[in-house]
Amino acid sequence: MEQCKVDNLFDLKETIAADLLREVTYPWEALKAIGDFIRRKGKELNEDVFEKRGEDIWVAKSSKVAPTACLNGPLIIDEDAEIRHCAFIRGSAIVGKGSVVGNSTELKNVILFNSVQVPHYNYVGDSVLGYKSHMGAGSITSNVKSDKTLVVVKGDEGQIETGLKKFGAMLGDYVEVGCNSVLNPGTVVGRHTNIYPLSMVRGVVSANSIYKNKNEVAAKEER
Repeated sequence: MEQCKVDNLFDLKETIAADLLREVTYPWEALKAIGDFIRRKGKELNEDVFEKRGEDIWVAKSSKVAPTACLNGPLIIDEDAEIRHCAFIRGSAIVGKGSVVGNSTELKNVILFNSVQVPHYNYVGDSVLGYKSHMGAGSITSNVKSDKTLVVVKGDEGQIETGLKKFGAMLGDYVEVGCNSVLNPGTVVGRHTNIYPLSMVRGVVSANSIYKNKNEVAAKEER
Protein backbone atom coordinates (compact mmCIF):
# COMPACT_ATOMS: atom_id res chain seq x y z
CA MET A 1 0.00 0.00 0.00
CA GLU A 2 1.63 3.17 -1.24
CA GLN A 3 0.21 5.48 1.42
CA CYS A 4 1.81 3.39 4.17
CA LYS A 5 5.34 3.72 2.83
CA VAL A 6 7.95 5.72 4.72
CA ASP A 7 8.33 8.32 1.96
CA ASN A 8 4.59 9.02 1.90
CA LEU A 9 4.28 9.47 5.66
CA PHE A 10 7.39 11.31 6.80
CA ASP A 11 9.90 14.04 6.05
CA LEU A 12 13.11 12.24 6.94
CA LYS A 13 14.96 15.54 7.33
CA GLU A 14 13.06 15.89 10.61
CA THR A 15 14.53 12.96 12.55
CA ILE A 16 17.87 11.75 13.81
CA ALA A 17 16.64 8.26 12.84
CA ALA A 18 16.58 8.99 9.10
CA ASP A 19 19.26 6.42 8.27
CA LEU A 20 17.26 3.68 9.99
CA LEU A 21 14.02 4.53 8.21
CA ARG A 22 15.72 4.75 4.81
CA GLU A 23 16.57 1.06 5.15
CA VAL A 24 12.90 -0.03 5.16
CA THR A 25 9.84 0.30 2.96
CA TYR A 26 7.23 0.48 5.70
CA PRO A 27 8.01 2.22 9.01
CA TRP A 28 6.93 -0.67 11.21
CA GLU A 29 9.76 -2.70 9.68
CA ALA A 30 12.14 -0.52 11.71
CA LEU A 31 10.57 -1.27 15.10
CA LYS A 32 12.76 -4.26 15.89
CA ALA A 33 15.93 -2.30 15.10
CA ILE A 34 15.36 0.88 17.16
CA GLY A 35 17.40 -0.22 20.18
CA ASP A 36 20.44 -1.34 18.18
CA PHE A 37 20.28 1.81 16.06
CA ILE A 38 20.37 4.00 19.17
CA ARG A 39 23.41 2.17 20.53
CA ARG A 40 25.28 2.74 17.26
CA LYS A 41 24.10 6.31 16.74
CA GLY A 42 24.83 7.36 20.30
CA LYS A 43 28.52 6.63 19.89
CA GLU A 44 28.63 9.02 16.91
CA LEU A 45 26.93 11.97 18.60
CA ASN A 46 28.82 15.21 19.16
CA GLU A 47 29.99 15.33 22.78
CA ASP A 48 29.74 19.11 22.72
CA VAL A 49 25.98 18.75 22.10
CA PHE A 50 25.10 15.53 23.93
CA GLU A 51 26.02 14.08 27.29
CA LYS A 52 25.88 10.44 28.32
CA ARG A 53 23.67 9.93 31.36
CA GLY A 54 23.97 6.22 31.92
CA GLU A 55 24.19 3.05 29.91
CA ASP A 56 23.08 3.76 26.34
CA ILE A 57 21.42 7.05 27.29
CA TRP A 58 22.35 10.22 25.40
CA VAL A 59 20.68 13.52 26.30
CA ALA A 60 21.18 16.81 24.47
CA LYS A 61 22.55 19.47 26.80
CA SER A 62 19.93 21.94 25.55
CA SER A 63 17.02 19.67 26.48
CA LYS A 64 15.02 20.01 29.69
CA VAL A 65 14.53 16.86 31.76
CA ALA A 66 12.50 16.99 34.98
CA PRO A 67 14.28 15.39 37.95
CA THR A 68 11.23 13.16 38.46
CA ALA A 69 11.37 11.70 34.93
CA CYS A 70 12.52 8.09 34.58
CA LEU A 71 14.96 7.49 31.71
CA ASN A 72 15.93 3.99 30.61
CA GLY A 73 18.19 3.16 27.69
CA PRO A 74 18.72 2.74 24.91
CA LEU A 75 17.58 6.34 24.54
CA ILE A 76 18.40 9.51 22.61
CA ILE A 77 16.82 12.82 23.60
CA ASP A 78 17.60 15.38 20.92
CA GLU A 79 18.17 19.12 21.23
CA ASP A 80 15.62 21.39 22.92
CA ALA A 81 13.29 18.53 23.82
CA GLU A 82 11.33 18.71 27.07
CA ILE A 83 10.74 15.70 29.32
CA ARG A 84 8.25 16.71 32.00
CA HIS A 85 7.35 15.62 35.52
CA CYS A 86 6.99 11.85 36.00
CA ALA A 87 7.45 10.95 32.35
CA PHE A 88 8.44 7.28 32.02
CA ILE A 89 10.71 6.32 29.14
CA ARG A 90 11.11 2.56 29.26
CA GLY A 91 13.80 2.33 26.57
CA SER A 92 14.47 1.97 22.85
CA ALA A 93 13.17 5.51 22.35
CA ILE A 94 14.22 8.46 20.21
CA VAL A 95 12.78 11.83 21.23
CA GLY A 96 13.20 14.39 18.45
CA LYS A 97 14.31 18.00 18.58
CA GLY A 98 11.86 20.28 20.30
CA SER A 99 9.52 17.44 21.22
CA VAL A 100 7.50 17.34 24.43
CA VAL A 101 7.01 14.22 26.55
CA GLY A 102 4.58 15.19 29.24
CA ASN A 103 3.34 14.43 32.71
CA SER A 104 2.95 10.67 33.26
CA THR A 105 3.46 9.91 29.57
CA GLU A 106 5.07 6.55 28.87
CA LEU A 107 7.25 5.72 25.86
CA LYS A 108 8.51 2.32 24.78
CA ASN A 109 10.23 1.33 21.52
CA VAL A 110 9.32 4.48 19.62
CA ILE A 111 10.61 7.11 17.25
CA LEU A 112 9.29 10.62 17.84
CA PHE A 113 10.24 12.91 14.98
CA ASN A 114 11.13 16.54 15.69
CA SER A 115 8.49 18.78 17.29
CA VAL A 116 6.20 15.92 18.32
CA GLN A 117 3.95 16.50 21.31
CA VAL A 118 2.74 13.74 23.63
CA PRO A 119 2.20 16.09 26.57
CA HIS A 120 -0.53 14.68 28.82
CA TYR A 121 -1.05 11.12 30.07
CA ASN A 122 -0.21 9.35 26.82
CA TYR A 123 1.05 5.82 26.23
CA VAL A 124 3.08 5.43 23.04
CA GLY A 125 4.52 1.99 22.38
CA ASP A 126 6.01 0.31 19.30
CA SER A 127 5.13 3.32 17.20
CA VAL A 128 6.54 6.05 14.94
CA LEU A 129 5.18 9.61 15.23
CA GLY A 130 5.93 11.99 12.38
CA TYR A 131 7.03 15.63 12.39
CA LYS A 132 4.76 17.96 14.38
CA SER A 133 2.28 15.22 15.16
CA HIS A 134 0.33 15.68 18.38
CA MET A 135 -1.56 13.32 20.65
CA GLY A 136 -4.22 14.94 22.80
CA ALA A 137 -4.57 14.31 26.52
CA GLY A 138 -5.24 10.67 27.37
CA SER A 139 -4.89 9.36 23.82
CA ILE A 140 -2.89 6.14 23.57
CA THR A 141 -1.50 3.55 21.21
CA SER A 142 -2.69 0.01 21.86
CA ASN A 143 0.20 -2.13 20.72
CA VAL A 144 -0.92 -5.75 21.33
CA LYS A 145 -4.12 -7.42 20.07
CA SER A 146 -6.37 -8.91 22.72
CA ASP A 147 -6.02 -12.37 21.16
CA LYS A 148 -2.23 -11.94 20.97
CA THR A 149 -2.13 -12.80 17.24
CA LEU A 150 0.22 -11.04 14.82
CA VAL A 151 -0.77 -7.58 13.63
CA VAL A 152 -2.09 -7.09 10.10
CA VAL A 153 -2.33 -3.62 8.53
CA LYS A 154 -5.67 -3.32 6.74
CA GLY A 155 -6.67 -0.64 4.26
CA ASP A 156 -8.76 -0.03 1.15
CA GLU A 157 -5.87 -1.20 -1.04
CA GLY A 158 -5.58 -4.55 0.73
CA GLN A 159 -3.69 -5.77 3.76
CA ILE A 160 -0.11 -6.41 4.86
CA GLU A 161 0.95 -9.07 7.32
CA THR A 162 3.60 -7.47 9.51
CA GLY A 163 4.83 -10.52 11.40
CA LEU A 164 4.79 -8.39 14.54
CA LYS A 165 3.03 -9.16 17.79
CA LYS A 166 3.64 -5.61 19.04
CA PHE A 167 2.75 -2.71 16.75
CA GLY A 168 1.05 0.47 17.91
CA ALA A 169 0.56 3.26 15.39
CA MET A 170 2.34 5.04 12.57
CA LEU A 171 1.36 8.72 12.49
CA GLY A 172 2.37 10.77 9.48
CA ASP A 173 3.62 14.34 9.69
CA TYR A 174 1.20 16.92 11.16
CA VAL A 175 -1.33 14.36 12.41
CA GLU A 176 -3.62 15.56 15.22
CA VAL A 177 -5.12 12.95 17.54
CA GLY A 178 -8.00 14.08 19.73
CA CYS A 179 -8.20 13.54 23.48
CA ASN A 180 -8.89 10.05 24.87
CA SER A 181 -8.66 8.35 21.48
CA VAL A 182 -7.34 4.80 21.13
CA LEU A 183 -5.13 3.90 18.18
CA ASN A 184 -5.51 0.14 17.88
CA PRO A 185 -2.71 -2.23 16.80
CA GLY A 186 -1.76 -1.70 13.16
CA THR A 187 -3.11 1.83 12.82
CA VAL A 188 -1.52 3.98 10.08
CA VAL A 189 -2.62 7.61 9.77
CA GLY A 190 -1.61 9.68 6.74
CA ARG A 191 -0.17 13.18 6.83
CA HIS A 192 -2.27 16.19 7.87
CA THR A 193 -5.13 14.06 9.19
CA ASN A 194 -7.23 14.93 12.24
CA ILE A 195 -8.67 12.27 14.55
CA TYR A 196 -11.74 13.33 16.53
CA PRO A 197 -11.64 13.02 20.34
CA LEU A 198 -12.87 9.71 21.80
CA SER A 199 -12.23 7.90 18.52
CA MET A 200 -11.37 4.22 18.23
CA VAL A 201 -9.08 3.94 15.22
CA ARG A 202 -8.02 0.82 13.36
CA GLY A 203 -6.38 0.24 9.97
CA VAL A 204 -5.24 2.81 7.43
CA VAL A 205 -6.62 6.37 7.50
CA SER A 206 -5.87 8.40 4.39
CA ALA A 207 -3.86 11.61 4.40
CA ASN A 208 -5.69 14.94 4.59
CA SER A 209 -8.74 13.42 6.26
CA ILE A 210 -11.00 14.08 9.20
CA TYR A 211 -11.75 10.86 11.09
CA LYS A 212 -14.82 10.63 13.35
CA ASN A 213 -15.29 6.86 13.21
CA LYS A 214 -14.77 4.09 10.66
CA ASN A 215 -17.99 5.06 8.90
CA GLU A 216 -17.37 8.80 8.97
CA VAL A 217 -14.11 9.78 7.34
CA ALA A 218 -14.18 12.98 5.32
CA ALA A 219 -11.61 14.56 3.05
CA LYS A 220 -10.39 17.94 4.25
CA GLU A 221 -11.58 20.85 2.18
CA GLU A 222 -8.88 22.83 0.43
CA ARG A 223 -8.43 26.36 1.72
